[in-house]
Amino acid sequence: MTTLNLGADELLTTTRSVRLRLDFDRPVEREVIEECIRVAQQAPSASNSQTAHFVAVADPAKKAALAELWRKGRSVYATLPIAWQNYHYEDPAHAAALPAMGRSVNHLAANLERVPVIVVPCVTFRTDGADVLFQALVWGAVLPSVWSFCLAARERELGTCWTTIHLAYEKEAAEILGIPYDEVMQVALLPVAYTQGTDFKPARRLPVDRIVHWDSW
Repeated sequence: MTTLNLGADELLTTTRSVRLRLDFDRPVEREVIEECIRVAQQAPSASNSQTAHFVAVADPAKKAALAELWRKGRSVYATLPIAWQNYHYEDPAHAAALPAMGRSVNHLAANLERVPVIVVPCVTFRTDGADVLFQALVWGAVLPSVWSFCLAARERELGTCWTTIHLAYEKEAAEILGIPYDEVMQVALLPVAYTQGTDFKPARRLPVDRIVHWDSW
């Protein structure tokens, strides 16, 4: 198993949402996915709970079915104010990058079923109708593990892209994957593939003084 031996800061600042540079033709070994999940298990979790689960999908028919749900979910996502195409970007340079973002997303949409593995992280609680405290507890029990999976994948020359829009059709995805919908909640859908090159760079972000609030907002 090849690793990049990245330093901690480089790993954290260059783990990107990879779409255009996913290698659809190179298989991803099962043991590499499972090693990334073993790393993900070590993420901090409230009460040391073991509520995160990962459904790794390599079956072509199931990947194709999930990809169709993902493409359907794009129309729901496009109506949301947080959607990238609806969000107001104050930085002109950031806004100017939107056409490239659109091309990248369209590429993934057209090819999602071609990725070697789709990973669907889940948590063994549901937050439907819950207050913000319970939601925070549940999401906090699973999302650190999901991000650790992405970091472990990057270190092993794999690219990932954290997506959630298939959740507009979560119940249908649960039926495809045999997930007990009433007890288990899906939290993301990660296409996983080796990348075409490993030279990823930090992304454009706002200056820290624009987002840090000391003592009050």
